[in-house]
Amino acid sequence: MAKTKQKGSSRLGRDSISKRLGVKIHNGEKVKPGMIIVRQRGTRYWPGNNVKCGKDDTLYAMTSGIVRFTRKKKIRFDGRRKEITVVSVETSK
Repeated sequence: MAKTKQKGSSRLGRDSISKRLGVKIHNGEKVKPGMIIVRQRGTRYWPGNNVKCGKDDTLYAMTSGIVRFTRKKKIRFDGRRKEITVVSVETSK
């Protein structure tokens, strides 16, 4: 006996919906408090001044200002160096 009685139904075709990850507000753009700057899985971008990290690693602004992306060298626990991107919000005075 055949496992399926007839042809025509595919067992494939189940695809997950996209999560819309990535940078939402780029370098030099203005933000207000609570606006999402980066949606990510893991810490690809690190929070800097006036930026908080959410439970799902989403970075969002704490104050209004201008977004800045900077590169920084970080030393790991085993002594190796890694270059990371830090996201911060500069407040205008």
